[in-house]
Amino acid sequence: MKVLEFHRDEQRDRATVTCAGREVSVHSHCGYCRHCKGVRVGGRTIPTPQQQAVSGVKQGMSPDENLLNAAVMFNTLVRDGSAIECSDDENAGFSSLYRY
Repeated sequence: MKVLEFHRDEQRDRATVTCAGREVSVHSHCGYCRHCKGVRVGGRTIPTPQQQAVSGVKQGMSPDENLLNAAVMFNTLVRDGSAIECSDDENAGFSSLYRY
């Protein structure tokens, strides 16, 4: 498990990380990547809400509202956090969370 520190651009209200040799947006890439395991907020790591929402969808729960709530919660965690915990030890890059 590796830790990817946020690079913040306060003027554009954007957080990026270096993933597989390039800068990617935390909001549009990490939140929807199967390698993203959590957001570091303070001294602890909080699991990504999208992972929980996707597992709920697989169990037959309402997908739209749960996925939207998960995305909003993820953005809140990124706003307060400092890094992403990533399981991509092979440095392969983005892999969609929604692929089976």
